[in-house]
Parts: sequence; structure tokens; C-alpha cells
Amino acid sequence: MDRSARRDGPRVLLVGYNGANNTGAEALLQADLRDLRSLLPDAQVTVPTLSEANLRRYLKEGPDLRIEPMPTIFFRKVERLVRDHDLVMLVEGSAYMDTWTSALLWYFLWATHCARSLGKPCLAYAVDAGDLSPLNRWLVRRVASRTGLIVTRARAAAERLRSCGVTAPIEVTADNALTFEANPEDEGWVERDWSAAKKGAIGLAVVDFHLWPVVIRPWGRREDCYRWPYYFSRSPEREQVTARLAQGYADLADGLIGEQGRPVALICMEQLDEPLARRIHGLMKHPEAVRVFSSSQCDASQMTALLQTLGVLATSRYHAAILSLRAHVPQVAVGHDLRLKSLYGELGLEDDYFLDPDCPDLWSRLQERLRQLLADPEPMRERLRRGHEDLAARAAQNRPLLRRFLTEHGWAPA
Repeated sequence: MDRSARRDGPRVLLVGYNGANNTGAEALLQADLRDLRSLLPDAQVTVPTLSEANLRRYLKEGPDLRIEPMPTIFFRKVERLVRDHDLVMLVEGSAYMDTWTSALLWYFLWATHCARSLGKPCLAYAVDAGDLSPLNRWLVRRVASRTGLIVTRARAAAERLRSCGVTAPIEVTADNALTFEANPEDEGWVERDWSAAKKGAIGLAVVDFHLWPVVIRPWGRREDCYRWPYYFSRSPEREQVTARLAQGYADLADGLIGEQGRPVALICMEQLDEPLARRIHGLMKHPEAVRVFSSSQCDASQMTALLQTLGVLATSRYHAAILSLRAHVPQVAVGHDLRLKSLYGELGLEDDYFLDPDCPDLWSRLQERLRQLLADPEPMRERLRRGHEDLAARAAQNRPLLRRFLTEHGWAPA
């Protein structure tokens, strides 16, 4: 590739988790596109997707933006796309972890490998790192080390990559969804649509932990299929634990409605959270005081507006914590992966407000934390105000790092 200064826009491939009706991925993609357009207004951008229909809900194709369907067996397609582009950007937060599935990790590593083999610059843009099997740890060390620059969104993520033996340059900023700008027209939409929300709803952003990881199988039950050949990790034992999780949330929500007189918002940050949320709703004694909000119906702007109107939030979703942060919504996490734990560590909340879903007294501890935050929210709001100020300043460094990377590889960003 000619590394001399270029003034024409490059063909940029944005490799992420797009088209899954995932609020966090949607907010990240829009924030990343905004950064890219500000520096390279003429860039020809391609966004691969799991589902064209889902992605087209919030992303419009045009002369300089193309949506490209990605098959579930992706290797040849990724190689061809990398060959046809000048720059590869990994834009999914959960880039270096196998918490959800090894296949997603391999997707990002394969794009990195192809970029290196074909001589194309590759940037991992404000990503995270988490738990890895021994095999995947070896792959990350070997392949991620070939990345031109890795920008992590947490200090702990950078430490985890270095502890794996990754030798690529690493910079630390914060999640780029902190720079996501909601549509001003969405402000107040929740209260207009659901007057009970004016009381300050209790938000529960739930995840069925026991579906994951998605594994690769040649066959399985149709109801367990994510997309062939990927299947959820279901078993009779896991289904029993899921049933207890749903009942626990239902009892918690009923108790809070009775005590606090506030409505409950069951929040599905990804479409896959809907079955658990509907199950919780169906088990409740006060279903009339509950609304289910899903990313399959609401875009990232609407979901952000919802999160920022809450009186308090209990979340198992990382981006529910991130997107509510600007409004300093008091929160507690029920977390099963390192992303949320790392975030709470940086906010100074890990010891008191990060709960392990497997702890035996989960429900009593969660109820006690929520009662405390509803009774006296200001100390938590002050912590979140300071935390948001720090993280937003760090997230603002993503764009200058992108500018530096582009300049180092021969482009002349605006």
C-alpha cells in the first residue's frame, strides 16, 4: 500500500456486532461513524451485518456507506472484504473475550489476520478484553499482537491483554458510546408514552446468563438455535436456573412496587433478553405496573432517553450502565462478565454495588441496595457525576487517537 500522504478517502471496513438489535452495539457504531466522518468525510464505509433488516432500522445506505450481509460461516467473506478495503477497524466492545461465544472472537481475530496478511492497517477502536479459554488466550496473543493499534476502553482490559502476552501498541481511553448523542426529539418520550414513569421508574436490565456461551454444533433443537450452526448452551439444569432467575426478578419487582409505589421498566438491551423479560412479567403479581422496553422496538436514542429517566437501575448489561451515566442514575450491577466489573471498579462501585449472580443471598442484597439508593440517592449520584466526568474526558481521546493512526498510515485527516 502506498504510504505517501493521500487526500482521497479510504475504503473502511467496520467490523462489529451489527444487526443484532443490540443497543450498545448500535450506539457504538453511530459514535464510531461520527468520529470517522469528522476525520475522513469522503471515506467509503462498509458495515457487515448479521441482519440487513435490523441494521437498516437505524443506518441508511448511501453513496459512501454500504451494508454488507455476513454469513454465519464468515471466513471467505471476511477475507474478500478485507482485500477490497484500505483500512480495517474493529468496533465491537466485546472484541477479545469468549464470554458470549468463541465464534465472535474468531471473527475479529480472522479480520485482524487477513488485514495483516494483505498489508492493510488494522485498528481495534475502544474495545474490551475479558475471560478466555486457554486456546483462545493463545490465539489472542498470536493474532491480536499483529494489530496496528489497540485502544481499550478500560485500564483493566489493557492489563488483561498484556497479561496474555499481546505485544501490539495499546492505548487506554473509555467506551465510545459515552460520546453517543441521542436525538433531542426523544427527550421525554417515555413520560409521554407511559405517564407512570414520571414517578421515576425502577429499571431492571436483565440477561439470561445461562444461555451463554453460544456454541458451534452441526445440529440441535430448533428453539435453541441462535443462527445455524450456533446454539445456546441449554440443558435441563440451566433451564432450572433460568426459571429461578425469572422468579427472583419477579418477586423483587413485586416487592419494590408494593413498597415504593413506583413502576418497573423491564429493559432488554438486546433482543435476546426479551424471552426472560416476558417470563418475568408473566410471573408477576403486579404486571399492570410494569412495561417491557426492547431494543427490537426502540432505537439506541430512545433506549438512552429511557435509561436516563429512571429513578434507579439494576443492570446486568454493560451499556445500560454506560448510557445512563450522563444522568447519574443510581445503579447496582448483577454482573457475570469482566466488562461490567471493570467499569464498576473504575467508578469506585465494585465493592458495594457489584453483585455476583451466583451469590446465595443475591435477592436480599439486591433489594437492600435498591432500597438504599431510592431512600438516599445523592451520595451515589455524586460518585457517578465524578465518574462520568472522568470517563467522558477519556472517551473524547478516541478521536485524536484515530487521527494519529490515520496520519501514521498516510492519510490526511481533516
